Amino acid sequence: MQQPRLVASDVDGTLLATLQPSARTIATVAKVLASGTPFVLVTGRPPRWIPPIANYLPGLGTAVCANGAVLYDIPTDRVLCAETLQPALLGELARTCSRLLPGAWLAVERVGRGAFDDIEGQFLCEVDVRLRQPEAYKSVWSSSQHTAVPREQLLDAPAIKLLVKDPARSSDELSAILTPALGGAVDLTFASSNGLVEMAPAGVTKATGLAAVAAAAGVAQADVIAFGDMPNDVDMLRWAGHGVAMGNAHPDVLAVADEVTARNTDDGVALVLERWF
Repeated sequence: MQQPRLVASDVDGTLLATLQPSARTIATVAKVLASGTPFVLVTGRPPRWIPPIANYLPGLGTAVCANGAVLYDIPTDRVLCAETLQPALLGELARTCSRLLPGAWLAVERVGRGAFDDIEGQFLCEVDVRLRQPEAYKSVWSSSQHTAVPREQLLDAPAIKLLVKDPARSSDELSAILTPALGGAVDLTFASSNGLVEMAPAGVTKATGLAAVAAAAGVAQADVIAFGDMPNDVDMLRWAGHGVAMGNAHPDVLAVADEVTARNTDDGVALVLERWF
């Protein structure tokens, strides 16, 4: 591949080794941006989890969030567009999950006009008698920003994603159980192996979000390089002109990549980009 005209990277397990980018990664991203090449974060994270990373990488523009469901402009703190699951479909999905996975927990992500609008109303998880103490939710949902509500309230407004978690199963197992029953009604994927899957509107993936950003920047698909490590990155790596899997990537990602770089803990993204920048 010749020097890419747009660089796209997943965040967790790809760009990050810890809670922040390494010094080498920060320096490399700065060189990419200094060349006039857009560097795009493409992540399962919601917009509210983008600014803490962007603070280390000044000069970023639009980020693809929620696995392609949201385009978020970092400099102006503005949600440009959002694809949502409507309440009727959320209800159907919840019933399917209850039937197939009676031990699973549900949650939804919502979004406002900016990353921090109605912060307590963005991540909602269901109240359940199995969790009699408020602190117990931390063992199911790691986010400290969750708000526990009755299931009917969880499903009564559009959401950018529905999350299903069952700590007793792996994410691969959950996907294998749910995918055949969903009949293509949503796009199901996952970004970790700890029994958590995420559902977005049908046809919405990191690839569709990235394609929109590339088109707005006037960059052809063939001139895009993308990095990822988990199944929610598969469509993006297939779409990009050059897809790079991390050394720590899930087998599904390794299978579609044009190249495999070092692990995220060994600056695998920077290692590839330093060829050109």
